[in-house]
Amino acid sequence: MVYSFIVTDAHEGLRLDVYLAQVIPDVPSRAFVQKLIAQDRVTVNGKPPVKSNTRVAVGDKVSADVDPASLIVPDIIPQDMAVDVFYEDADIIIINKPSGLTVHPPRLPAGSGTLVNALAHRFQKLSDVNGPVRPGIVHRLDKDTSGLIIVAKTNTAHARLARQFEKHTVVKRYVARLEGKVPFDQGIVDVNIGRHPKYHDQRQASPEGGGKDATTLYQVLRRSSKSTLVALYPRTGRTHQLRVHMKHLGHPILGDDRYGRKAAFPRLALHAQSIAFAHPATKRYVEFSCPAPKEFLDPNF
Repeated sequence: MVYSFIVTDAHEGLRLDVYLAQVIPDVPSRAFVQKLIAQDRVTVNGKPPVKSNTRVAVGDKVSADVDPASLIVPDIIPQDMAVDVFYEDADIIIINKPSGLTVHPPRLPAGSGTLVNALAHRFQKLSDVNGPVRPGIVHRLDKDTSGLIIVAKTNTAHARLARQFEKHTVVKRYVARLEGKVPFDQGIVDVNIGRHPKYHDQRQASPEGGGKDATTLYQVLRRSSKSTLVALYPRTGRTHQLRVHMKHLGHPILGDDRYGRKAAFPRLALHAQSIAFAHPATKRYVEFSCPAPKEFLDPNF
């Protein structure tokens, strides 16, 4: 089935993937739209766009060839689960996510026991920009990474936050325990990241110029006999970026079952400690910060 739309004033200047995620009925997520674009199943004024971040203009004719069966999505099952609401106002929620909690279920089946299931039970209204499977989810953390994550209550807040992530103006600080003693007190890892050729759920450093650009700053906070506590500042947001970059540095994150040694620590020793951004409603710069997990400070590791 081909959907065709004419861009109006209300949508002028939006990214193409964001626009289609808003206008295609029952679209499951923006990632779904991005796949359509990558498959050349979307055209703007009769021509396929180069990228998902193509900006639409008033009067543009946008068409998308979509299999109707692919739009059938499961309902999210609200679940009464404990969730640490670190901050809440009319526009956003800051959740302190524990290690081991998946942010959202896969598209099929709906799944349960995720942060999204808990949010659906606790909050009446969340943004639906990313479709019904990911209500309120602006960004994500890996299942085994703990720490602060932003949830949007309204579509306006979601769009404004998403644009900040796109422009890399959201400032994030992580704390991690790394294997061995990092020799320098601070440094930068500026190495592209691409998909692993054999293990498709993993990423790898691509120093020869393949993959996508990725930059991480690190600062040593404390050294012990076996490991190093560091602060990490990602300048980009690639999948598994910090885990891949620390492996490339020669000091993988403790407890990393994909890029290091799971047995080295009781959990993945990576925690999203703080996040700073322009509030989507007030536009004032805000920063939220939480303590590092106690086990990160254990001198025995």
